[in-house]
Amino acid sequence: MTGRRAESGFEIRTVYGPERPGEYPFTRGVYPSMYTTRPWTMRQYAGFGTAAESNRRYHRLIEAGTTGLSVAFDLPTQMGLDSDDPRAAGEVGKVGVAIDSLDDMRVLLDGIPTGEVSTSMTINAPAAVLLLLYQLVAAEQGVDGSALTGTVQNDVLKEYIARGTYIYPPAESLRLTSDLFAYCAAELPRWNTISISGYHMAEAGANPAQEIAFTLANGMEYVRAAIRAGLAVDDFAPRLSFFFVARTTLLEEIAKFRAARRIWARLMREEFGATNPKSMMLRFHTQTAGVQLTAQQPEVNLLRVTVQALAAVLGGTQSLHTNSFDEALALPSEKAARLAVRTQQVLAYETDLTATVDPFAGSYAVEAMTDEVERAAVDLIDAVEKRGGAVEAIEQGFQKSEIEKTAYGTAQEIEAGERVVVGVNRYRLDTEEPYEPLRPDPELAREQAARLAALRDERSSHEVRTALDALRKAASGGTNVLYPMRNALAARVTVGEVCSTLRDVWGSYQPRDSF
Repeated sequence: MTGRRAESGFEIRTVYGPERPGEYPFTRGVYPSMYTTRPWTMRQYAGFGTAAESNRRYHRLIEAGTTGLSVAFDLPTQMGLDSDDPRAAGEVGKVGVAIDSLDDMRVLLDGIPTGEVSTSMTINAPAAVLLLLYQLVAAEQGVDGSALTGTVQNDVLKEYIARGTYIYPPAESLRLTSDLFAYCAAELPRWNTISISGYHMAEAGANPAQEIAFTLANGMEYVRAAIRAGLAVDDFAPRLSFFFVARTTLLEEIAKFRAARRIWARLMREEFGATNPKSMMLRFHTQTAGVQLTAQQPEVNLLRVTVQALAAVLGGTQSLHTNSFDEALALPSEKAARLAVRTQQVLAYETDLTATVDPFAGSYAVEAMTDEVERAAVDLIDAVEKRGGAVEAIEQGFQKSEIEKTAYGTAQEIEAGERVVVGVNRYRLDTEEPYEPLRPDPELAREQAARLAALRDERSSHEVRTALDALRKAASGGTNVLYPMRNALAARVTVGEVCSTLRDVWGSYQPRDSF
């Protein structure tokens, strides 16, 4: 196949070499043409303060050329707490947007064409709640669930390993995940029901082999849970997606993405009997490595992010978020967020990266490194399986312990100067330039509390009680909880009230003090 013409006059082939992209085991990419017909989806992870503030940022990102939104929620929302809950004190609107109810979601999506924009929501334990709020607002806009596209992270297993924003015990969390799979198959068929995440494990210190191994092991656990719930693998597996980091170690990252595709394709075909090729495709979103950003000489982060974005693109990502250069200091400024989008646009439209599929295929180095990463990752997956699978290994502290060992070794290397971090342990400045960070309005928590008080006064207390009783009954039994949950949210039950009801039935997860 031939593609576009190079500046020297010759034609660049769409594909070089004998192995075809878009075919099992998908080492070279999940689609035959990859970016030669359409670039990756350019997402920007954004959300802070109030729903109104975040909505204004989304509109500006869309105007700047972002083709997909990625919503960041504040910690109380991630933990299933309302903004007026005493446990939310000091965290409302700080690391993302505060969403307490249907009212807030309406404001967040005001003027956003939900039927046209693909939206990713980084939310895990209460993922079903936020997805249903999104669907309800889309319905108010006249958009049917069959038209909605996007992803909900919904990966709670990695929370027990690396992040900590869990609510319920693992078994109940897997029940909720399976219910969401089934609900979306019937109601939101184009929605990606989970983004199985290695990103946060990498942020906690996992190396590339650990990142993909523990992520794919979690993926196997979700597949098993869905099958136990009575779902056929080829009915839900095509909507599974993944989320990985892109580091500055360009060649190893390219190899990591290629190896991950190959391992997942083999697991789905041989372990779970998938026959639909889409069930075997590892489709993934990538975010550049926030953990590698530095507060020292923050403009240097622009260069780091560019190299990381290159790794993601050369590795065949389906969508990409590029971090803003000032994120090590505070919430991204509007200028920094725009520069992050421009980084992707330069790669997509000013380079020849989109002219050919998998340009590093056939490279002696990358092909060998792909095999090496695959071997290391498979050994770790086998170690998880020998412990009874991902949940049993989590309960034994295996993944967490392995990641912590790696993180400690990395920290020692940086401290000793064996691993160079520009501006931190080499090429430092005597004085840093002053920087004025973006900070949320300190009045936000009071404003959200006032909104919640007004909502509780206005809504029907009878409808709320009836809806929560129905949710409690479903959670206690075996029926899908998302249908009564949707009814409750439509009755203006809050996020915290929904999650509290499920806590009453399922309990809360209490980690071991030590392993």
